[in-house]
Amino acid sequence: MWSVDYSAEALRTLARMDRAVAKRLRGKILALARNPLVPNNNVKKLAGIEGYRLRVGDWRIIYTLRHEVLTVVVVRVGHRREIYQ
Repeated sequence: MWSVDYSAEALRTLARMDRAVAKRLRGKILALARNPLVPNNNVKKLAGIEGYRLRVGDWRIIYTLRHEVLTVVVVRVGHRREIYQ
């Protein structure tokens, strides 16, 4: 299993959002950490920048992978209308 690391921005966003939504997103992040390399329709490689996005309903989780230390780094979390700005 890969470890999970959160950016300060991602932690702030998760702390401010509705608890039920934050719990759902954290559950998806932990599921992703079990094996982030498995093909998944909700995961796409980002165009133009390094990283991936995980779609969870209307929410998006932007993350990168550090293969050398087997870590998923959650960079940003947000609603789909504002996450890419």
